[in-house]
Amino acid sequence: MQVVSARDITEHNQTQEALQIRENSRRKQSQTLVQLARSKTFQQGNLNAVLREITETAARTLLVERVGVWLYNEERSKIECIDLYDVRTKEHTFGNSLLKTNCPAYFQALEEERTIAADDARNDTRTQELFESYLSVLGITSILDAPIWLEGRLVGVVCHEHIGENRQWTLEEDTFAGSIADFVTLAIETSERNVVQEALRQSEAQFRAIFECSSIGIGLIDMKAQIVDTNVALREILGYSREELYGKRFIDYIFTERGDLKLYKQLMSRIRTDLKRTSRDSLQPSEHQQQLTERHRIEMERRCLHQNGSLVWTHISVSVIPGSNGEPDFFLAMIEDITERKQTELKLRASQEAAEAASRAKSEFLATMSHELRTPLNAIMGLSQLLQQEIVGSLNEKQNEYVNCIYSSGEHLLALINDILDLSKVEAGKEELLLSSLAVSDLCNYAMWTVRDRALEKGLQLTHEIDQEADICIADERRIKQMLLNLLTNAVKFTPAGQVSLVVKKVPQGITFTVSDTGIGIDSNQFQFLFEPFKQLDSQLNRQYEGTGLGLALTRKLARLHGGDVTVTSTLGEGSQFTLFLPNPVHPGDEADKTDEGADFPLSSLFSSSPAIPTNKTILLVEEEENTATVLQDYLHTIGYQVKWVDNGNDFLKQVQNLQPDLVFFDFQLVEDVRILNLLNILRKEPFGEDLPIVMMTFSEPLEEEITKLPGNANDYLVKPIRIVQLESILMRYLS
Repeated sequence: MQVVSARDITEHNQTQEALQIRENSRRKQSQTLVQLARSKTFQQGNLNAVLREITETAARTLLVERVGVWLYNEERSKIECIDLYDVRTKEHTFGNSLLKTNCPAYFQALEEERTIAADDARNDTRTQELFESYLSVLGITSILDAPIWLEGRLVGVVCHEHIGENRQWTLEEDTFAGSIADFVTLAIETSERNVVQEALRQSEAQFRAIFECSSIGIGLIDMKAQIVDTNVALREILGYSREELYGKRFIDYIFTERGDLKLYKQLMSRIRTDLKRTSRDSLQPSEHQQQLTERHRIEMERRCLHQNGSLVWTHISVSVIPGSNGEPDFFLAMIEDITERKQTELKLRASQEAAEAASRAKSEFLATMSHELRTPLNAIMGLSQLLQQEIVGSLNEKQNEYVNCIYSSGEHLLALINDILDLSKVEAGKEELLLSSLAVSDLCNYAMWTVRDRALEKGLQLTHEIDQEADICIADERRIKQMLLNLLTNAVKFTPAGQVSLVVKKVPQGITFTVSDTGIGIDSNQFQFLFEPFKQLDSQLNRQYEGTGLGLALTRKLARLHGGDVTVTSTLGEGSQFTLFLPNPVHPGDEADKTDEGADFPLSSLFSSSPAIPTNKTILLVEEEENTATVLQDYLHTIGYQVKWVDNGNDFLKQVQNLQPDLVFFDFQLVEDVRILNLLNILRKEPFGEDLPIVMMTFSEPLEEEITKLPGNANDYLVKPIRIVQLESILMRYLS
């Protein structure tokens, strides 16, 4: 048996992805604001052009469908749209208006709040007045509105309109919207003055406002790497004042790594190369400016030294700011404190290592348990089967009762072991489904027949009903039988009197199997524990109902592996209803003829008649475990075969050559020895072994890819503990 461990790093990846998205959004917003602050459109004083640039930039940055600027009329009785940009049509329109008398709550909110972030505009008390007449007509579900203030007076609002599912606005988006409104304010002021000198002063003021208010640290650095200016956020990261940082070398506060100097040299080399190309191709500085902004940037994660001696993890993005002539003028360093993220990464890494260690320990434990528990079960179940067959003599009634009890107890223990291993395999992602088209009636008949005796013993009425349209389902045959049996067995177990029913229905999305009972029922407060492994709702030592709590957990995991699920409804004292849903497959399997031999036989099938007595058939049994060998040898001798048992594979080739057996049973555990594995491979190259049937005996049913890897091109396999019906099936297949 091969045991493979796997680790689930979904949570780690999701956390990393969320952090990266947040960092990218912040960086994008800050860069947008810096670009707007330095835009020449503001300096020209054309209000319409400025508003067009603001609405387009805001729409691209926040990824909304519409951004509009609305201003009060002279009477302040309404607001009128002076520019509305629609991303879908890429058009600017104007002219709509909203009366204050129709929307008093909205207008009051504009007066009182920095921004109106309405995730659900229809139900938000501040915006619901707009829904019928404006929002619903355009399909708008969420709005982020930032009031426009001019000289302490509310003059309008910038509206960011989202279409589609409700959107939750973040704090960064809220702040960004307020900054956009500030840009509109500055645009109006610049337009009203229409003086170049005043416009330049306002541009500097707006840049300073953005520079200082940014949540990301910003440093302006000259071409000699000396600090020219810093904002509040950067000064907090480093712990120094503006005066203390002015004129200092920027790299003195960063823990550089090997290769950093090379990065800076490459950056400057690219700048010089582009400048030469610009000069050669006679490009205007304005044409070159965008290229410098987009191309000339390096990013890295480095530790910065705080004034108090502590280290701060930061993400640093260094860009080039060109001058009016296109020549590099300054470096713009944007620095974000990512210490919290780094600490989270360390915690996640530690948790991941602990989980991997636990997974390895679990795998080792399960492997040991599988071998150590199944080995004595081989003897318990094998020898009890021989006694049941009365091979060594007749048994009286009481002895038969004892033997049957021994065998059924072994079956119960084996089922528990299998459930634990199955659950582990599913959780590790190693379970593979062999999908095929299955007759629903056959599945139901098998499941009902299997639990029939238990139901009759308790006097329960057992019924089933199948929708005529639900004749075929696509599933793994062994697993769907296992799921149905788990649900029906539970229903019978927890129903002292009344009835248990199975109802199958065809639904548009797939097919449902509903198991209902009139049993003890379940308290709704206990639903959360139903599908947890090893969880018993009655956990007292003297509890009335036996079991490990694995059945429902495994059933749900197998259902979800099929793409379906298991749900429950129940009333305490009245009964329960469990529904297994399997979806319609996109690509149904084409393995309709596959069967699961040996697993589908009830206990009574173990006593089927033996195959015809063979004549001069010899079997070589290679098995290191004595009890298993004894069971097989005694049974095979009894039904007429010649059996040779060897407890190791060292002289395997010699035994095959001397005996010329018709069939070989080989212990799979022995092939872990490389020498024996080589012997099996050599056997197939010999004339006397080329067509010799070899059956491997394993502790668990191998996966499909493991079957193809069985050594020496083995023909088949048997799962220990070996049932007589499985053994007879193999004998009939290869020796009849």
